Amino acid sequence: MRFIATADWQLGMTAHYLGDQARPRYLQARFDALRRIGEVAAEYDAEFIVACGDVFETNQLDRAVITRTFEALRQVPVPVWLLPGNHDPLDAASIYDDPAFTSRVPEQVHVLREPGVHAVAPGVELVAAPWSSKRPGRDLVGQVCADLDPTPPGTVRVLAGHGAVSSLSPDADDAAVIDQTALERVLNGDLAQVAVLGDRHSTTEVTPRIWYPGTPEVTDRSEVDPGNVLVIEVDPRTHEVRVERVHVGSWAFTVIEKPLNSDEDVTALEDRLAEVDAKDRTLVWLKLSGTLTMAENAHLERVLDDDRALFALLATWERHLDLAVIPDDHDFADLQVGGFVDDGVRELIGLAQDSARSAAAQGALRLLYRLARDTEGGAA
Repeated sequence: MRFIATADWQLGMTAHYLGDQARPRYLQARFDALRRIGEVAAEYDAEFIVACGDVFETNQLDRAVITRTFEALRQVPVPVWLLPGNHDPLDAASIYDDPAFTSRVPEQVHVLREPGVHAVAPGVELVAAPWSSKRPGRDLVGQVCADLDPTPPGTVRVLAGHGAVSSLSPDADDAAVIDQTALERVLNGDLAQVAVLGDRHSTTEVTPRIWYPGTPEVTDRSEVDPGNVLVIEVDPRTHEVRVERVHVGSWAFTVIEKPLNSDEDVTALEDRLAEVDAKDRTLVWLKLSGTLTMAENAHLERVLDDDRALFALLATWERHLDLAVIPDDHDFADLQVGGFVDDGVRELIGLAQDSARSAAAQGALRLLYRLARDTEGGAA
């Protein structure tokens, strides 16, 4: 028995960090990922797809998000089971009860509304732990596993949950954390054969039988291995589990850390950016450090200005920016600005050496240098 495990689609997310041109393309990519998941299901002859929570970014979404979701899912050739998570819980305002959802949901799409065991195919059961509120105050997976009977002979049982397991949770005191030790007892006792969980956006193997598929399209620069789904195969007779990662994402979030202390370093960064594929689907944050002259910094600014038009996002990560720009003897002399500008330059250089006023002075010098360079000194 083979199925596709996925999670954290977060359809309708705002992507506020993107500009007006890139944002619609990124949001559309999340719907396109659903079609690719369907293609993977067909390629691997999977029996169904289970999405383990946070299908939608929130319960309050524009009707068009639901419409576009269903348009993508209609092309999926196998049943799709949706588990409500903390972003889209089954509360009073649940998106799964919205008429825009209930009136148009494709026939092969099902919502795991009730906790417990669901027969989803001949010889296959899903044990579902849906969220009914954003703060359940208890281990939903542990609760649904407490009353499990042994798996019937010849049956495969898959546990679908959402949330952080205790070994990965940043808050050990959170009552909603999944007790990993208890979950392992369930799996070792063959009450279920594999557990797939949502919430963690990086594809993660907790144990050989506990997995986070991760988000099918990257959502944050901190994610280690996003953009995948899991193809999981369980032998109905031996209950042996095999898991394969399949990449379906088309976007990339990248952090480039680069010390810059010479013009050669700037050229090396330029070459590094040139090597990036699919720039229109790549977000890059730069962690820059070092010391540059005015001329070297002008080179850097030209590189970044040119490449910003190519990338979906190219930005410096301000919290990790430690780049000083210090004029040398040739910066302004070579531009031959002369006159009162020379006096201003000397004054700004003095201020740039004052730690309390260096940032403003360096900014002024960079602007002055750029103006002088662009006008060849004549209009500066």
